[in-house]
Amino acid sequence: MSRDNKYTDLPFSQACENNKAPILSHLQQLFAKHQRVLEIGSGTGQHALYFAEHLPHLVWQASDQSQYLPTLTERIRRANLANLPLPLALDICADAAPVTRADALFTANTLHIMPWPVVQHFFSRLNELTQPEAILCIYGPFNYQGHFTSTSNQAFDLSLKTRDPAMGIRDHEQVLVLAQQQGFHLTHDHAMPANNRLLCFSKVR
Repeated sequence: MSRDNKYTDLPFSQACENNKAPILSHLQQLFAKHQRVLEIGSGTGQHALYFAEHLPHLVWQASDQSQYLPTLTERIRRANLANLPLPLALDICADAAPVTRADALFTANTLHIMPWPVVQHFFSRLNELTQPEAILCIYGPFNYQGHFTSTSNQAFDLSLKTRDPAMGIRDHEQVLVLAQQQGFHLTHDHAMPANNRLLCFSKVR
């Protein structure tokens, strides 16, 4: 799909462009009965824009650390969608939770960028960020039983660790433990293109 000329001067992720439609195909069902999604680490805003356009029944609240807000805000401002408010500044380790808690939480390609203590902190705040009986969806690469699922993921993990030894593809089993500690239980583990997964959890009171 070609890049929208309206946004050519803004940061662009080819990975987001490639994976947004496959992710949406699952979110259309997963978020069918939900009203407000909080996205953690919205990055360029391409996901937020695409999902808000195609899921008009819900409010898609983008967020990211303050240094990424200027271009993220500009993309959302230009989109001018009624269900896509301006993004929130949200550093998971430092900022207070939004006043309005979401009944769904989405994050893509963030856990392998966060150092492991930050991943743990992210999960520890899930109940603060979400309403009772919320759903959580996490997209990205994961290891299973300590093993890479592909040689490309192994190479990607090495490139991450070369940038920062604290980065790396996370173990599926460890992520499940963190979620379960907060009352979130795995309901779907979808295989996605390019050796990624979409992990979906529901919260039981």
